[in-house]
Amino acid sequence: MKIFVIRNEEDKTRKNLAYLIYYEKDKRFYIELPDDADIWETPLILSSRLKRGEKTINAYWSKIWVQQRIIPQDRQNLGRILKDNGLDSYDEFKLLAMTDGRCAQDYYYLTPISEKNLPAYIIKRNTIKVKDVFPLKNYTLLISFYDDSVRKCKLEDLVGSDRHFAPVLNNEKIFRSVKVETGGYGICWGESESLCIPRETLHKAGKKIPLTSSELQSMISDHIIDSAQAAEELGCSKQNIDDLVRRGKLTAVKEGQRYRLFMKSDIEQRRWK
Repeated sequence: MKIFVIRNEEDKTRKNLAYLIYYEKDKRFYIELPDDADIWETPLILSSRLKRGEKTINAYWSKIWVQQRIIPQDRQNLGRILKDNGLDSYDEFKLLAMTDGRCAQDYYYLTPISEKNLPAYIIKRNTIKVKDVFPLKNYTLLISFYDDSVRKCKLEDLVGSDRHFAPVLNNEKIFRSVKVETGGYGICWGESESLCIPRETLHKAGKKIPLTSSELQSMISDHIIDSAQAAEELGCSKQNIDDLVRRGKLTAVKEGQRYRLFMKSDIEQRRWK
């Protein structure tokens, strides 16, 4: 993760106007605005989100801000430009970093900082980042957060009449494909910005249940076992476990090409037979 402060060269006080956060592996940008952000000082495209009451700018609009500051991907002679700058391919982050985020249209620039230098209000916001999401029956979500809370909510209550979510609300397979957005900024179905729900909405709308995130994680860890552990519990070989699965005598809760996971209770009950 790379973090940058956004400042204005014309401001002699070097006020921090925003923070750009980049997740290298997923190549996603997010921008955090100060609690006391001024609409007139905030970069234009970000100020439009600020007017809507948003202090955390989602990946879609953060990327738009970045793209406005670098060479466009459809630029004529792009290959030659990249080569002259030592780049093998088009990389938004590298192009942004090469110029410290400067562009000819304004006076904003970037200064790198470490995560430990993030202001307290951003650290506080990060406590409600999403840790995990579990799709349940009836299009209900169980969500754990970094503040150690667990909240439950129905998708329909979260999205209302938003037509973008119609495919999700009408197809359980799609609904169950939900994942945590990069950085824990919310949950999403695919990469479309229209199918993301921000962390703030989830934390505020979700009904808190009497279970902490730590307890939930411990519960899952204690009650899920792999094939080797299942074989040990039943006093047999892994091949026997595979045979039980093939014959429908044992059901895995999740499996891949090289693994199977089981509920510990199912294995214990199998021992009773």
